[in-house]
Amino acid sequence: MDHEVGGELAAPARHRPPVDLDETLGALTDLVRAGKVRYIGHSTYPPSTIVEAQWVAERRGRERFVTEQPPYNILVRNIENEVLPVAQRYGMGVIPYSPLAGGWLSGRYRKDSQDGPMSPARQRLANRFDLSLPENQRKLDAVEQLSQLADDAGLTLIQLALAFVLRHPAVTAPIIGPRTMEHLESQLAAADVVLADDVLDRIDAIVPPGVTINPAENGWVSPALEAVARRR
Repeated sequence: MDHEVGGELAAPARHRPPVDLDETLGALTDLVRAGKVRYIGHSTYPPSTIVEAQWVAERRGRERFVTEQPPYNILVRNIENEVLPVAQRYGMGVIPYSPLAGGWLSGRYRKDSQDGPMSPARQRLANRFDLSLPENQRKLDAVEQLSQLADDAGLTLIQLALAFVLRHPAVTAPIIGPRTMEHLESQLAAADVVLADDVLDRIDAIVPPGVTINPAENGWVSPALEAVARRR
């Protein structure tokens, strides 16, 4: 993902681990040193590849990745296990996407809601949005509890969700995706919210640290788990 800043591209994020890290970093290094981009980052890298990329950059004299862009929200907490600690260790920025879990933490999906047919985009991600699936039923249960927690804390569910992501010391800033001014205003209201420890403890009781309720939302699946790699 490329971001245009002042006519230049800054921090192109390399999605998914490449086959050859040295070759990829070599090409990106050429772009940085030619003044075409300022910084480089990656998205949904597993911790082992984050470490390898830093090692390759040091040993081969390449520009190093300075940011990681993973999925992260109250329902998707897998990166707390290793990705966030590794990013901290290397002084990397973390700019997580989907802090509202694709609408799950905005109040769109509730047990008593009559949501219409899924959009084409949602249909392509049916494993994340099909409410008949057991793992998504568990997400609904969690959302109900989180909504009650937000009410008890005097917050909206959106404020609770964004403030949770902002509270982690390894997170630089979440990527939000408002489509309307109303969406933007409801999300900006979370900027000044600091969740108390007792609220964080209650969140942990609903979704334990490091746990993703629906593993399909972790953002990356190792090729080593594909059938062709597992079969002998």
